[in-house]
Amino acid sequence: MFGWMKRRRAGTDLTPADVAAKLEAGTVTLVDVREPEEFRAGHIAGAVNLPLSRFDPARLPAGRPIVLHCLSGARSGRALGLCAGSTADVIGHMAGGIAAWARDGLPMRRPGAG
Repeated sequence: MFGWMKRRRAGTDLTPADVAAKLEAGTVTLVDVREPEEFRAGHIAGAVNLPLSRFDPARLPAGRPIVLHCLSGARSGRALGLCAGSTADVIGHMAGGIAAWARDGLPMRRPGAG
């Protein structure tokens, strides 16, 4: 098959520290697959919300490789599986989700925090 039509294999588990470094370097787009109310309650700065309940790999933002995340890693793992047969440039998901991010003391945006 033509190379430009080749489907990519979905990525792997990344640690919160891996994701933080990639975000700081501006080399990835972080996609949060939690529901909108969860996202509004607190999220990682710069993350894009694309809930698993409406997830479609074709709707992922283009331009940079994608890292998926959710609360614990379960939903982002399912979303990662949905990307396996797509042409989306998904390099992986954050193991442990935003709960692991918070446990590691990494910064989050919360309502009323600016």
